[in-house]
Amino acid sequence: MNRFTLLATSAVIVLLSSFAIAQEAKPKPSKDELAKKLEQLLTGAKMTGTYTVFGKEDKAPAAEEYTIVSAQRVEGETWLVKARIKYGKTDTTVPVPLEIQWAGETPIITMTDMSIPGLGDSFSTRVVIYDGMYAGTWAHGKVKGHMFGTISKADEKKE
Repeated sequence: MNRFTLLATSAVIVLLSSFAIAQEAKPKPSKDELAKKLEQLLTGAKMTGTYTVFGKEDKAPAAEEYTIVSAQRVEGETWLVKARIKYGKTDTTVPVPLEIQWAGETPIITMTDMSIPGLGDSFSTRVVIYDGMYAGTWAHGKVKGHMFGTISKADEKKE
């Protein structure tokens, strides 16, 4: 190895090491800070996207829309989300108690065999929220599929 290669390799190692140390030094937000940030993101938000139905792959994904009036952590991982839910011919506003778990700093909305007033029984979902987007799975009884879309403030207009 010549001197230039050795010097360049050493410089790269030093730079990468200092980058790694800087990354480690960044403090991770607390659960309370993450919850507050999520409350701010979801309250007054519109989740606009599509959903699919297993067994109906020949049909294009259908539109869905959730306008979240408010989202508030009640205790621990339990949240109360007041949401306007629109899909197919359904358009209703309901309070939905649900659980939000965390994968590091990423929230995951979870429901398992839950009843939603006016919509029926046996709703289950796992929805990941990240970087202004959502994606996950859903089930209503034996019918299930995928869902995905974007999150914006309800008063923002999409371009």
